[in-house]
Amino acid sequence: MSHEYRDRIYIRKDIILKLTEYGELNQTALLSYCGLNLAKHKDILEDMEKKEIIKKIEEPWGNKKVIKYSVTEKGKEFCRRILEPYEEMFPRKNAARQPP
Repeated sequence: MSHEYRDRIYIRKDIILKLTEYGELNQTALLSYCGLNLAKHKDILEDMEKKEIIKKIEEPWGNKKVIKYSVTEKGKEFCRRILEPYEEMFPRKNAARQPP
């Protein structure tokens, strides 16, 4: 089974879209739905949180803590104004191309 490289911009868009779709996801579910690996992609989540595109919530759960993420209004606006037009202009390689 072969996996193609996915640009970081599309990873960010996928994160925003999944969080918009579900409202709030724990870290494990978000990474799973987006096909990401925590060790490889943690920096993307941290960067998006620092830029206030997503919000990280840590909730105690017994002796552990559960990390949940949700998209902010700034993140939704960023997706609408920047990421969606970018993908229209430069569609993913695996996307079916429509004739002009």
